[in-house]
Amino acid sequence: MVELRNVSVTYSNGVRALNNVSLTINDGDFVFLVGKSGAGKSTLIKLLIKEISPTSGSVAVNGYELNKIRANEIPKLRRTIGYVFQDFKLIDNMSVYDNVAFVLRSIDAPVKYIRRRVAYVLGLVGLKDKAKVHPNELSGGEQQRVAIARALVNDPKLIIADEPTGNLDPKTTIEIIELLQGINKCDTTVLMVTHEHDLVRRFGGRIISIYEGQVNFDDVI
Repeated sequence: MVELRNVSVTYSNGVRALNNVSLTINDGDFVFLVGKSGAGKSTLIKLLIKEISPTSGSVAVNGYELNKIRANEIPKLRRTIGYVFQDFKLIDNMSVYDNVAFVLRSIDAPVKYIRRRVAYVLGLVGLKDKAKVHPNELSGGEQQRVAIARALVNDPKLIIADEPTGNLDPKTTIEIIELLQGINKCDTTVLMVTHEHDLVRRFGGRIISIYEGQVNFDDVI
């Protein structure tokens, strides 16, 4: 579960990015987080992954109280979160398999488990036959599927997809959202950040809108 309680964030330059924000995202939810550039979306995400701390208020993510979390617990928190970037952030000189396996190797997972888990998530995103190719041999949509597989491989409780369709064509965009919805049906919480209001209206569901640092809409449509 994600919970923000009366959270405000003021940066050192005096900019108030969030102003008294309270919201709850329950386990298993699929939520669109929308808002214009500068509205506070990125600040909210930085709070959830403990990249920054609130100026006031409290944040809880996946059982961790982030105001009280110790430094050595932050990596454990982040292992419960899968992050999907707009620009993929794949390693060009690694194969698709190694891009995904890298996450598990970094935590010294057993080799047999890595092989089994990577094969499973590549199958889940429809890329099992692309395991040996490199990112530059893939389409944009396929690269984003690899990024989703990488986010999934450690079996996180929460997926944060940060503008995951921003560089994709309309057909591929729909495919990626449908893939994220399928992942959500397997009880993984999904928070998708987007500024594409038409896309949100097409798919519907729970929408949290941020405007000038405050939640101005939170409902299901």
